[in-house]
Amino acid sequence: MKTALVILITIASSIWSIPLLSQVQTPVNNSDQTVILRGKVIEGDTLPHVYLKEVVIIPPWKFANQREYVRYTRLVHNVKVTLPYARIASAKLLEINQEMAKIKGDKERKKYLKEAEKKLFAEFEAPLRKLTFSQGKLLIRLIDRETGNTSFELIRQYKGKISAFFWQGIARIFGANLKDEYDADRDDKMVEHIILLIDNGLI
Repeated sequence: MKTALVILITIASSIWSIPLLSQVQTPVNNSDQTVILRGKVIEGDTLPHVYLKEVVIIPPWKFANQREYVRYTRLVHNVKVTLPYARIASAKLLEINQEMAKIKGDKERKKYLKEAEKKLFAEFEAPLRKLTFSQGKLLIRLIDRETGNTSFELIRQYKGKISAFFWQGIARIFGANLKDEYDADRDDKMVEHIILLIDNGLI
């Protein structure tokens, strides 16, 4: 199953946005450095215009019992380990899609995909093989969260039906399912809570 997860890294993306600066900027001097701030013209006066970062209030998780607390603590560790891989997969998917769009002809596309797979295997096979079984199952769901597609569907799109069914069979032998979907409102509600904390620098 871990080898199947390595393959998923070859087909994966996230869209990076570049914040736009306003046209008017106001320099602010202090004793150490010059800081450039956005500026806004109001009735002829140029005033510093600062966008404050959104403050997200996330209530603490209410534990039903000590057992749930232990599960949550273990899940925090597993999410921190696997979430970066899911986001790398998401970024790689965008990169591969952009390159594939530039290539004409199925033969050349297959050649590019094969080369991309080879490079990503070399980079990610070793660390992915170190994942525990529970981390591997979590990664499958997180890939769905980050890419909007299940691992099975991604393999089917890029490697074909035969490969998808083959790796699904391997995964099922180990009790995993490449068709697992991320459910932020129910089964993965605790995972989603942890991700929100991570993304806001709270854990």
